[in-house]
Amino acid sequence: MKKAYRIKKDDEFQRVFKKGKSFANRQFVVYIFKREDLTHFRIGLSVSKKIGNAVVRNRIKRCIRQTFHELNEQVAPGYDYIIIARKPAANMDFHEIKKSLIHVLKLSRVLKQGQKK
Repeated sequence: MKKAYRIKKDDEFQRVFKKGKSFANRQFVVYIFKREDLTHFRIGLSVSKKIGNAVVRNRIKRCIRQTFHELNEQVAPGYDYIIIARKPAANMDFHEIKKSLIHVLKLSRVLKQGQKK
């Protein structure tokens, strides 16, 4: 994922947490914050140590990034997204993670209702 598409700084995370809206299902919480100055979306990932060891956490993060890469055309631009993984995500494969993320993004109404991949 390109640097322009990532949220890394703590103050950027805190702005999204404080001013953004949250949507959730059993596996993920998504915070969404509208940015007028962006022409693309940015994502920040948070996977707690409670979920598993580094191997498990990194696999979850790779799956989330790949999902956003595949849904690039369908995800609404101009937003900051923070995705927080919950415990059940540790036992899911890529397709289940993708399906769950699509579900949460549809709840938040930022996913265009085009074709599903």
